[in-house]
Amino acid sequence: MSDANELPDGADEALQGYIDTHHEFLSWLGVEVDDLGVGRAVMSIPYQSKLTNVPWTGSEDGVRHPVQGGVASTLIDVAGGMALRGHLDDVVEDGMATITLNVNYLEQATGDLTATAEVIRAGNTVGVSEVLLESETPDGTVEPVAVGTGAYRLFRS
Repeated sequence: MSDANELPDGADEALQGYIDTHHEFLSWLGVEVDDLGVGRAVMSIPYQSKLTNVPWTGSEDGVRHPVQGGVASTLIDVAGGMALRGHLDDVVEDGMATITLNVNYLEQATGDLTATAEVIRAGNTVGVSEVLLESETPDGTVEPVAVGTGAYRLFRS
């Protein structure tokens, strides 16, 4: 197992800048980098009606439809991978790819999504992260809406 590396100062701001200017899909989703550290990442997507499952009958004023599950799984996948970044030999230049992603949906999300990812293990070629996805409920409490586990192929320099 490799030792974790320090992330450069401002890594979270640099990642946010990359998402905003170079990653059209994540930018379109509105992905935000809330915290990025070695072995941990917190990322979020603000609630937007364009990301919901609207019924065939159409959207109704004042109704918050549930966030589409693919949006939730994308955030779980991205946060899980970013948590592993500090375990690469070169935290900026080395890459990774998702091998498997398992998502268990617990509840519909009708508010902002926040994913908190923790590294379970980072080996020489494979890393595994566990992710908790939470969302604010209509009554204002924050509840778990999904849990995920991702395995990632680590491409080291």
